[in-house]
Amino acid sequence: MTGVSRRQFLLTAGGAAAATALLAACTDPGPGPSGSPTATATPAPTNAGPPVWTDLATAIGGTLLLPADADYATARLTENPRFDDAQPLAILEASSAADVTAGLAFATKYGLPLALRSGGHSYVGASAGGASGTGFAPSLVISTARLTGVTLSTDGSTAQVGAGASLVQVYDAVGSAGRAIAGGSCATVGVTGLALGGGVGVLVRSFGLACDQLTGVEIVTADGAVHQASPTTDADLFWACQGGGGGQLGVVTGLTFATREAPQVNTWYVEWPWSSASDVIESWQNWAPHADNRLWSTLKLLGGESHSGQPSVSVSGTFTGDLGDLPGLLTPLIGGVPADPTDNESFAHTYLEAMMTEAGCAKTPLAECNTGSNGSLTREPSSGTSNVAYATLDSNGIADLIAAVEAAQNVSGMTEGGISMDALGGVVSTIDPAATAFVHRRALMTVQYTATFAVGADPAPYDSYVRSFRTTMTAHWQNWAYVNYLDATVPDAQTAYFGANLPRLSALKQQYDPHGLLAAPH
Repeated sequence: MTGVSRRQFLLTAGGAAAATALLAACTDPGPGPSGSPTATATPAPTNAGPPVWTDLATAIGGTLLLPADADYATARLTENPRFDDAQPLAILEASSAADVTAGLAFATKYGLPLALRSGGHSYVGASAGGASGTGFAPSLVISTARLTGVTLSTDGSTAQVGAGASLVQVYDAVGSAGRAIAGGSCATVGVTGLALGGGVGVLVRSFGLACDQLTGVEIVTADGAVHQASPTTDADLFWACQGGGGGQLGVVTGLTFATREAPQVNTWYVEWPWSSASDVIESWQNWAPHADNRLWSTLKLLGGESHSGQPSVSVSGTFTGDLGDLPGLLTPLIGGVPADPTDNESFAHTYLEAMMTEAGCAKTPLAECNTGSNGSLTREPSSGTSNVAYATLDSNGIADLIAAVEAAQNVSGMTEGGISMDALGGVVSTIDPAATAFVHRRALMTVQYTATFAVGADPAPYDSYVRSFRTTMTAHWQNWAYVNYLDATVPDAQTAYFGANLPRLSALKQQYDPHGLLAAPH
C-alpha cells in the first residue's frame, strides 16, 4: 500500500480522533560464512515417508510449531483474514540462516510443499501455507518474522535489517538516528517482500525504489547454501533480489540498505468533488510522473459503503523540499482542474514523523503499531490486483475508469474499493531497466485495484470486482503488472511482471532451484 487516506492524513492535522489504515495500497540475522559459495545442484526430493518432526525441532535454534501446539493457532495467521482457514503442516519460526537451511533440507528429504513468510501480506495467500481457494497445498511454513533486528553502522550510512522487520520497525530505527530509507506506507508490510519485488513507496521519485537502496542480501538458496550476495559477490543473485520477487531463488534472512541523511518530508492532500474526477485524472496523469523529483503523489478514486452517495477523488503525496515551495509545484495539478478543491492541506514533518503518518501510526507507540495481541491495528480482508501504466489515458480510458469506480457503489458488502495510481518517474527512471530485475523503469505509474470487505465474507464478488476493473483498464494500459501485487489470474503473468528480464530470471531459477523446491507462484 502506498499513500495515505484522508483519515490517516488528518491524524497529524488534529482533524480526526481515530483512523484505520485501509488497503487502497500494509532477533538479528545470524552471521553467515565468510565466503559466499557458488550454487550447487539442489537435491531432488526423496519423499522418505512421514516427516519426523522431532528431527527438525532438535536441528533448529528457533521454534517449530505443530497443529497440536498452543501457539500454532495464532502463528498460522497472516495479515489477511481471508486466509485464516489455512492449516499449515508446521511453522518453522527461524532464528538464523542455519534454521532456514535445516528447514529446506527437511522439506527436500520428505518432499514437503513449502510456504515462505516474512510480513505475511501475499495477495494470493502464498505465505499462509494452504488456505482454501488459494491452490496451495498444506505446507511447511518457513517464517523469518522473528528476525526483526535493525542495526546501523557507526556512521549511519548503512542499516543491517533482519528479514522479518516491518516497515515501521525499520523507519523507527533509521529515522531515530537521523537517517532515511524509502519504502511503502503499510505499517505491517515486511521490508523483505517489499524490496525483493522492487519496492514502490512514498519517496520513490526522490530516493528510488527500495531495491535501489539495497547493498547486500543474505540469502539461503534451495540447496541450503548461505550466500552473502552483493553487486560484487554472487552478483547474479543480488540482481534477482532487486525486483525479481520474493521466494524465487532462496530465502532471504537479512538485508543491508544504504541510508541517507533524513530530509524534511512534507505531506499534502487535495480533494475535489466527484463531478471533477475526469478533470483530475487528466491533470494528474500529465503532471505527476514528470513533476519535480522531490515530489511524489498518488491519485485515489474510491467507492464502496464507506463513501455514501458518490465515490471520492483525491491526490496526496510527499515533498522532500521546503514547504514554502510546495504550493507553486502543485499549481499545474490544481490549475488543470476547473473546479476548486474541497480540501487542500499540507504539513511539515521530520522524516520519522512523516513515515509514521503515512503508515497510519502517527499517534501510536511503535510497540502497538501492529495487528498482534498487543497491537492497535486491525486486520481487514482484501482483494487486489495491478497494472503498470506506460501511457496516459485518453477520454475513453478516463470514462472507463470512472465507470468502474462508480460500480463499486453497487457491490454489496464492499467496505471500500477502487483504484490507486502511484507516480513513478524521477530517480526510478534514470536506471536502465536491465540493471536490476525490476523492469518497469520507464513506466509512468503503478496501478493498484483494491477492495476491502468484512471478516468472514465470501471473497468472490470482491475478487471479481478488482479483476474486472483490471480487465477493463488493460485495454488502455496493456497487460503489465507489479509483482508485489500478485494475482493468479493475470494472463502471461511472468512476462507482465518481468518483461525483458524474464529470460535471465528463468535461467537463474533453473541454476539455483532446478527441482522447483521454492514454488513461488510468480
